[in-house]
Amino acid sequence: MTETIHIVGAGLAGLSAAVALSESGTRVVLHEAAKAAGGRCRSYRDAALGLDIDNGNHLLLSGNHAAMGYLRRTGGLGAVSVAPDASFDFVDLRNGESWRLRPNAGRLPWWVLVPSRRVPGTRAAEYLAPLSLLKADPGASIGEAMACEGPLWEKLWRPILVAILNTEAEAGAAGLAARVLRETLGAGGTACRPMVATGGLSAAFVDPALARLRAQGAEIRFGTRLRALQIEEGRVAAALFADGEIALGREDRIVLAVPPWVAAEILPGLSVPTEHRAIVNAHFAAEAAPGRPPILGIVGGVAEWLFAYPGRLSVTISAADRLLDMPREDLAAAIWREIAPLAGRGGSPLPPWQIVREKRATFAATPAMDALRPGAATHLANLVLAGDWTATGLPATIEGAIRSGMAAASLLQRNSGAPGDVVARA
Repeated sequence: MTETIHIVGAGLAGLSAAVALSESGTRVVLHEAAKAAGGRCRSYRDAALGLDIDNGNHLLLSGNHAAMGYLRRTGGLGAVSVAPDASFDFVDLRNGESWRLRPNAGRLPWWVLVPSRRVPGTRAAEYLAPLSLLKADPGASIGEAMACEGPLWEKLWRPILVAILNTEAEAGAAGLAARVLRETLGAGGTACRPMVATGGLSAAFVDPALARLRAQGAEIRFGTRLRALQIEEGRVAAALFADGEIALGREDRIVLAVPPWVAAEILPGLSVPTEHRAIVNAHFAAEAAPGRPPILGIVGGVAEWLFAYPGRLSVTISAADRLLDMPREDLAAAIWREIAPLAGRGGSPLPPWQIVREKRATFAATPAMDALRPGAATHLANLVLAGDWTATGLPATIEGAIRSGMAAASLLQRNSGAPGDVVARA
């Protein structure tokens, strides 16, 4: 009998699992409740702007090896721009000061000894502060592990940590921050080159994966929402979708790659993070003047990161719960006032705009919420989990989502010869 793997959810976790499993020759059926794949990492046509935009701006680094591997395997790497070196531009709106952070390529961080490569007014010794994160006790917050004050904290560590965790920096989990810093900045500038999907998130992460899956013979079903699972004798006997029931044979497996609140509804008693943080993105139909940086970190304002794409300017604001109730028009106007001069468009009237607010963009990356993240294995013999909210060791990022899908696929593949033994080998 041929084994079938049903993957529920076509976000990056589900796509990653599907690609890995289909390459091994396994029959894969991918189910997605929405009409399009990608989840929080996709592109769409926005009528207000008359442009194709991403539902969020995502910055990866060259040290995100799982994401790089995924893009190479699916053929999406051509839609991603990888900077030739590690270079990050910042501006402080409070005093107009600007600088460029430039880590050197190797692991030995000699760049902190060169004033022109670091934040103005800071000393080399101050850059050792994050080392305390690497030695922090399990369950410690960043505020408990390192000093959260001073110019370097305000101009570098806070912006970076908020972007990494999508959580107030002081309250964030030290262990999650340490893992990201260890794999990127701690690995040298070679691992810190910015990567941006200049061709659009779907062109990089979604469309090539779907094409590859179809070429491998995978079946992709959109508009199929999972309602419940029928459990018998410690395994999933059937998956109950809105449009019908699918019985699972003894060799069939299922990957549940849905948001945590959906997983908790389908699997009562499952431990999942229960607190979330918002992300706000603003898009403007305007181009940056020539010579402006493609990515700009902003300190001291509402906007946090400015991305300059062909034909549009996009802003990302993390841990943005404070902005959820602000009128859209007021928010767009406030952001435009900040970024127009930075993009060389000072004095220009507010162009066509769009505000995208995701209330539950990611789980709150605090020690308490991190402790609630489940592993890939479950108490059901033929069911595994995937998602950036599972215990990947990383915050809720593209890299974490892709790794979770790979982990789910690996777990199923290791147990392919012994149906019913998934939990024991997790």
